[in-house]
Amino acid sequence: METVLEYVQENATAIGLGVGTALLTGASAVGYYLLSPPDPIRVPIDLGKQADVLPDGVYASPFLEDGKLMDHIYHDCRTLYEGFQRGMRVSNNGKCLGSRTGPNKEYEWLTYKQVFQRAHRFGSGLLQLGMKPGPDSFLGIYSNNRLEWVLAEQGCNIYSMVIIPLYDTLGPNACAFIINQAEISTVVCDKPEKAQQLLDQADKIPHLKRIIMMDPVSNNNTLLAEKHNIKLYSFAEVEDLGRQNLRDPVPPKPSDLATICYTSGTTGDPKGVMLTHSNLTASIASVTFFALHGMNLSSEDCHLSYLPLAHMFERGSQFMIFCHGAHIGFYQGDVRKILDDLQTLKPTLFPTVPRLLNRLYDRVQLSVKGSKFKSWLLKTAISQKEKEIRRFIVRRNSIWDILLFRKLQNLLGGRVKVIITGSAPLSAEVLTFVRCALGCIVVEGYGQTEATAGITFQLPGEYSAGNVGGPLPCNFVKLVDVPDMDYHAAEGKGEICARGPNVFSGYYKNHEETDKVMDSDGWLHTGDIGMWLPNGTLKIIDRKKNIFKLAQGEYVAPEKCENVYLRSRYISQVFVHGDSLKTCTVGIVVPDMDVFPGLLKELGLSGDATELCSHKDVKKHIFDDMMKNGKEAGLHSFELVKDIFISSEPFTSKNGCLTPTFKNKRPALLKKFTKQIEEMYKRIGK
Repeated sequence: METVLEYVQENATAIGLGVGTALLTGASAVGYYLLSPPDPIRVPIDLGKQADVLPDGVYASPFLEDGKLMDHIYHDCRTLYEGFQRGMRVSNNGKCLGSRTGPNKEYEWLTYKQVFQRAHRFGSGLLQLGMKPGPDSFLGIYSNNRLEWVLAEQGCNIYSMVIIPLYDTLGPNACAFIINQAEISTVVCDKPEKAQQLLDQADKIPHLKRIIMMDPVSNNNTLLAEKHNIKLYSFAEVEDLGRQNLRDPVPPKPSDLATICYTSGTTGDPKGVMLTHSNLTASIASVTFFALHGMNLSSEDCHLSYLPLAHMFERGSQFMIFCHGAHIGFYQGDVRKILDDLQTLKPTLFPTVPRLLNRLYDRVQLSVKGSKFKSWLLKTAISQKEKEIRRFIVRRNSIWDILLFRKLQNLLGGRVKVIITGSAPLSAEVLTFVRCALGCIVVEGYGQTEATAGITFQLPGEYSAGNVGGPLPCNFVKLVDVPDMDYHAAEGKGEICARGPNVFSGYYKNHEETDKVMDSDGWLHTGDIGMWLPNGTLKIIDRKKNIFKLAQGEYVAPEKCENVYLRSRYISQVFVHGDSLKTCTVGIVVPDMDVFPGLLKELGLSGDATELCSHKDVKKHIFDDMMKNGKEAGLHSFELVKDIFISSEPFTSKNGCLTPTFKNKRPALLKKFTKQIEEMYKRIGK
């Protein structure tokens, strides 16, 4: 994902507004606008009341029938296996999975029946290799998104086996931990480099007996595999083995385990979130009902798979696609070509993450900077389109779309009708911009892996920003007191808790950690702090975890402070640190290198941007802007950093500073910048 963002950054020109050319079409655009009166979308409930308040401060979706939580949406779709079977039927064996071999190539498609046949063979091949049908059999998948990933997953679903994804950003030690804890004997790999990472640790993972390769193996793979008595198979070999020994399906029950999704966390070993088929069915049924209310998904709809399949956001999106008979195209595996993939596939559904939308917003703002006319035109366009959105009019054919936003919309293929964003907060300004500029439904949700990705969601037609919607119909939501942080449920603030059929059954072989987040009544304690808004929607305001106490006894939630400082246009990333021996906080700042040249020019500085990060005038300017944002956001004096160090090296998962979901890895950042932090405290004498 980081490299996707880098590519967006490198192609800033392509993302800018096409004002010059578009103005030539102004007259025809006005005519088209006048001849195309838009119809408002249907909003199913009063947006002023998006939750029912039950006894004990529990909030519930107003869509519940007789107070019963939703655990499915279709009677014939209660497991991942049944969902795919339903898709095969309702699509009339339409196209299912597509891939392309390079630029200027069209997508080549497998139908639902072809996918099922290949998955059936692959699953039978796994049984022939020694795996047994049932939820006690685990298959590891160590691969980027591609067709074989889904074939392996569907093959496991056919025989009630369980998928355990592995992914690069966990690191080799974490991968070894997962293989050992789950006693995984078989791993599917895409590239020989990943197989090599496993083989290099063969002495540490004695349970590993076989590796199934999507791509050809290397000589090193073969030599090490022979040395450690690990069998290597090609994906095609396993399929062929299954074709020759085809076994009858052993479909799963809703209560069967479907996957163990390991969360990286910021400290300690990964934790394996156990999710059943009914967990997934309940979650996706609710998201489908909520996010796509009033919109029919069909075989004509499609989705570009580029977000990691190792995370439940993408896995859930694919399940939603399959049970409606829609189709999925995979990106080429090269993020530098992802815009080409979007423009070729032309998806209608676009699940994404806030960081990508933030980059699009930043690039557009950069493209109008320096031109008063362009800035005025953009501001006017957003204002006018926002007025339409508040009347529930969502479209791509207004005069503003034709004059300004068509180029941006076409970057995503020009057909997107729904964007679903989650995993991190999206600022109100960016959310409003995206809704206006892309001319489609944009909904934001909140959840975590332990709740099968979703807890609350915005409804189509929601025009306000700064909230993550009301409760999904698959769970109840409540807030509980966090007295140490002065949050009280009676005042509508507290730790967010969820209970329902979407909530996980526990961490694999880790009762201690399970008991920390699940209480005796079945409530999942998320660790996030929320606040109920008057319309029944939830606003995320803080994080219970990652708090520290300063020497004077004040508690600081660094993530809250970091989110405030990130409002500075000069800052790309920030890490706030403090401890109980100090009376104040300090910060490590990574500047936005797109804005940085302009800042240097403004300060009359020239030279290498990397070297100038440490210039005193640069530091003062950025620090002053941080203070301005902090005070405007109401941060207490003890929450305001007293000194900063500016780093030219960004935080990434590759250098160990970010988790796979782009959260700061606080212990790693502290270790990396220990010297700078000590020097700052020495300077300020606190």
